Amino acid sequence: MREKIYIGVAWPYANGSLHLGHMAGCYIPADIFARYNRMIGKDVLMVSGSDEHGTPITITAENEKTTPQVIVDKFNKEHTENMKQMGISFSLFTRTTTKNHEKVVQDIFLTLYNKKYIYKKSIDAFYCTHCKRFLPDRYIEGVCPYCKSEKARGDQCDECGKLLDPKELELVKCKICGNTPEIRSSTHLFFSLSKFEQRLIDWLKDKKHFKPSVLKFTENWLKNGLRDRAITRDIDWGIKVPIEGFDDKRIYVWFDAVIGYLSASIEWAEKKGKPDEWELWWKDKNVLHYYFLAKDNIPFHTLIWPSILMGYDEKLNLPYDIPANEYLRLKGEQFSKSRGTAIWVPNVLSKFDVDAIRYYLSINMPENKDTDWTWDDFIAKNNDELVGTYGNFVHRVITFTSKNFGEIPKLGELDELDKKALTKIKETSEEAGKSIAGCYFKQGLRISMNLAQFGNFYFDQKQPWNLIKNDKEACGTALHICLKIINSLSIFMAPYLPYSSNKIWNIIGNKNSVHDVNWQSALNELKVGTQLEKPEPLFKKLDPKDFLEESDPFSKLDLRVAKVIDVKDHPNADTLYILLLDVGKLGKRIIVAGMKPYYSKDEIKGKSIIVVSNLKPANIRGAKSNGMLLAAEDKKGVCSLLNPGESTPGSEVFIEGVSRKPVNVLEFEDFKKINMIIGENQKAIYNGKILRAEKGDVISDKIVEKGAKIL
Repeated sequence: MREKIYIGVAWPYANGSLHLGHMAGCYIPADIFARYNRMIGKDVLMVSGSDEHGTPITITAENEKTTPQVIVDKFNKEHTENMKQMGISFSLFTRTTTKNHEKVVQDIFLTLYNKKYIYKKSIDAFYCTHCKRFLPDRYIEGVCPYCKSEKARGDQCDECGKLLDPKELELVKCKICGNTPEIRSSTHLFFSLSKFEQRLIDWLKDKKHFKPSVLKFTENWLKNGLRDRAITRDIDWGIKVPIEGFDDKRIYVWFDAVIGYLSASIEWAEKKGKPDEWELWWKDKNVLHYYFLAKDNIPFHTLIWPSILMGYDEKLNLPYDIPANEYLRLKGEQFSKSRGTAIWVPNVLSKFDVDAIRYYLSINMPENKDTDWTWDDFIAKNNDELVGTYGNFVHRVITFTSKNFGEIPKLGELDELDKKALTKIKETSEEAGKSIAGCYFKQGLRISMNLAQFGNFYFDQKQPWNLIKNDKEACGTALHICLKIINSLSIFMAPYLPYSSNKIWNIIGNKNSVHDVNWQSALNELKVGTQLEKPEPLFKKLDPKDFLEESDPFSKLDLRVAKVIDVKDHPNADTLYILLLDVGKLGKRIIVAGMKPYYSKDEIKGKSIIVVSNLKPANIRGAKSNGMLLAAEDKKGVCSLLNPGESTPGSEVFIEGVSRKPVNVLEFEDFKKINMIIGENQKAIYNGKILRAEKGDVISDKIVEKGAKIL
């Protein structure tokens, strides 16, 4: 029986598009690892799926005035398609709203409850008197007591990774309405995490192969002592609690989601028509379990999931390794759906080849420290390394060989450089394989790229363009070795660049898929006389001008929510107001606005509006305006301010799919290039996409005609 490897990959929330932070954090590294292990002859079961319960889903549904089911259906479909497009080779990508998942979660819940690992407890919980409900932790926002981030959630601070109790937060507010909630008593069920503390300490003793950051993070938690965690929450979306008295609550998503690793394995076996086959992966102690995730998920996989498994069934395999990555950042900021700080997967897939994206995410992977995605570096790595080194070597060899031989030529007598090339292939096979097996993916890719670099050196040293004139046999030998390097590279690169690797494999005469061959076949002899396919460029050179994020004028805007503090008449104009605004961290500022014919002072004072905060200051009828508000005007002459809801002053307004790259000073002529209008349901849109603020979609304050221009 072949050796087995189990790979669990973190489950993305189905409340928005995937971004490149997700890809770099866990999906690309997991796929590299899975593809390599298949190529060395191991059976691989790799599962994940959309995380479809919990407050991120309900918050999105409330903001979009629809149901959670509509939201999760939309994004599960999109995520599933994007994973396939990115070449992520899951055995199964499922979702947590399946009947199978619900059954498994409730079974584990009841087992732990009956074993006294789950108990009832009355707690103080935040209650919003304005929204008239208890607030689940993600409906709570405040200042992190550890790193002082102002965007900490009630359960966790994404900035420093600390898990939190909502009562630890400072300056707590309701995420929906912005009001300060009060404390009331509520009865919940708790998971006895503290009972597993010593068992976890013992389990971790032989985990010296964990990344130092993962081990340190986990050990620090244990040093501080583990606290029991609420396993239910006040929400009506999620898996029902399978005991009486908790009909108004649902199972907490942190418990629900990690169980997906087991439920997905069971679903996979059932879909195969072999319902018991999951046990081969979960009850055989020789099967190693790997979990790929970003650093904010470490404690859920090193402490909570092992505790659940220990309490539920000691026969089940615990994690062997958890090679969590750090964060991929954009301009120094963590990728974030809620803040719009992201490069969205659907967008980059529409613009760039998948292997170009995968290459940069792999060579720039945040394995041991946070890394930045920068467009300049993406262009440089693509053009200089992928095109200039690797693609150039393959293309020049195939083109020259096709023209002069048309097939794989014979291997003649070898000189020292030829022998060095063959040794280099063998060394690359061993070193790159060892790196990938140890989850050092950047290193593995760099080792393979070094072979491509050597290939260019070898080709230049041999000068086949001269050999073909004087010694065709020696030329054939040189080209044979070049083709052997290319053959090897197509295998070594296959885990990283699945599409181009298969294309290369076929160009050099192979009829099967490179993903079906063994890693060691890179060392096999080439079949002399094999016809070569017509060569074609593998990778495209990138031009910065073609980038949406670089060329789209909207990316230059710095749109912010502002609150009108005071309104005065302009002394030199009948239709103008002078407004004093609170723009949060950007401070107070004064702007001039032509809203007098449409709003009285009382109507506009106290309103939340949207301003172009980086517009070049202008002198308007003797008064300096440091910015401009946005308003819609239709053909009937109705003029309406844009309404960002209860969003906080200073918070950003953005569009999914367009990265924010605001310039320091925006010229008015550049602003005029941006065509925003009012679309369906009075929503503000740009190029068919809705403007989003902190608390949801941006809408027109008054009813205006569809198509009304935003100025």
